Amino acid sequence: MLDQLFNIVKQFGQDTVVNNPDVPNEYNQEVMADATQTIAGGFKNIVAGGGLQNILDLFKGGGNTSGGNGSSGGGIGGLLKNPIVSMMVGYFISKLVKKYSMSPSVASNVANSLIPNSLNGLIDQTKDPNNASLNLDGLIGSLIGGGGSTDGQEQSEQKGGGSPLQDLLEKFTGGGGGNSSGGGGGFDLQDIISKFTQKSQNSFENEKSGGGGGLMDLIKGFIK
Repeated sequence: MLDQLFNIVKQFGQDTVVNNPDVPNEYNQEVMADATQTIAGGFKNIVAGGGLQNILDLFKGGGNTSGGNGSSGGGIGGLLKNPIVSMMVGYFISKLVKKYSMSPSVASNVANSLIPNSLNGLIDQTKDPNNASLNLDGLIGSLIGGGGSTDGQEQSEQKGGGSPLQDLLEKFTGGGGGNSSGGGGGFDLQDIISKFTQKSQNSFENEKSGGGGGLMDLIKGFIK
C-alpha cells in the first residue's frame, strides 16, 4: 500500500516538484519520498493516538465530490481546512526548509499543493468501488504492520466485504445512515478504533526496539 501512496505522490509531484525550477533536480525523488512519509507517518501517529475516527471523517469528507458529508467539505479547498491536512502541510513545510534549505515561500507553495492533492487522489482511489487494489484497511494496515498486502485477489475480496474500515467508509459515503458516533451495520466503531490504536502503538514499540527500519526506509525502497 505504501508503494501505491508513493505513486500517487509522484503523479502530483510531476508539476509541483519535478517541473518546478525552485526544486533542484537532484532532490526530486527525496522530496516526494518525504511527502509520502509525511502523509503515512501522520496517519500512523493519529491512529496511535486514538484518532482513527478523525481519519474516517477525513476520508468520508475528502475527494473531488462537491458535497462531501465530512466537516471538511469536498475537494482541495475542504481538505486544506481539515486539521489533519494542515498538520501535515505544516510539518512538510518545516522539513523542506530545514532539510533542503528552501525558502519558506517556495516550501509553502510545494507543500500546499503536493500534500492536499496527493491526499485527494488517495481518498478518491480508496472510495472508488472499481479500484480493488486500494482500500482503507490495507492502507492503515500497511502503516501499523497489520496488513496492506498488494495481492490483487485479496484486496478485491477486502474491497467487497470483510474490511471493517472500508465498510464503515462506504456506509458513511453511501447514504446508508452512518454517523460518526457509531459504526452501525454490526460494527462496534469504538472497538475497531481501540484495536487499531493498540496495533499502531505496538508498531512504534517494535521500531524502537530495533524490530523495523521505519516508514522512510520502506518508502526509499520504492525510489528507482
